[in-house]
Amino acid sequence: MFRHKGKKRTYSHNLKLASILSCVAGLVNITGVLAVNTLTTNVTGHFAFFSEQLFLKNYRMAFMYLLYILFFLIGAFISGLIMEWASQYRSHNSYIIPISIETVIMLIVGFTPILLLRSDPSLSIIISSVLLFVMGMQNALVTKISQSVVRTTHLTGLFTDLGIELSQVFFYREKGEKTRLHKSIFLKLIIISCFFLGGIIGGFTFQHFELKTLLLPAGLLVFALWYDHILFRYYHLKRRFRHHD
Repeated sequence: MFRHKGKKRTYSHNLKLASILSCVAGLVNITGVLAVNTLTTNVTGHFAFFSEQLFLKNYRMAFMYLLYILFFLIGAFISGLIMEWASQYRSHNSYIIPISIETVIMLIVGFTPILLLRSDPSLSIIISSVLLFVMGMQNALVTKISQSVVRTTHLTGLFTDLGIELSQVFFYREKGEKTRLHKSIFLKLIIISCFFLGGIIGGFTFQHFELKTLLLPAGLLVFALWYDHILFRYYHLKRRFRHHD
């Protein structure tokens, strides 16, 4: 799911990656909206808010939205930097550090007392910035691993591509082209569905656990790392026994 790159990467790898991490993004996004009233998985809306606040000459709020945009960018930059550096030594493990950082940050935010958040407005800005940072990290990670096939933190581009591909269904006739197109459509539907599912589950969970809702996406990331490690060990042992035979 994480280790395979280039020609070794299959449709199944991208499907697993998309389903887990898009659900993570949906959970983080709804938690950000309900806890600090901030969209945390994309920066498109923040550009609009930034422009609006500049027009209204509310420079403090404009700076805040600019900060959110920069933290998403910094997250993507740090993730890319770590993966490039790690790939120089052990390329198949280059994803572990960004995911570990993302998990630790979500655990820290998840255990932040909600009363402290409500009594200190500056803490809301910090939490919003941090969540945008980890989503920037995740988006860069997924984009790099899947070679831009999978995007899990925003849906605008996905819906655009899905609309185009759905229109192509009426024109593609060759079997190979139709199979490739159907696979691509299904992958996008999985990403969208899991993002929505994460948002719905997160919304209900937030009613009872508030910021601790972030323990769910943190747990999903830990599961993804564990699953990838177990699968790697299984195929490694399988190859070893086959070699001995």
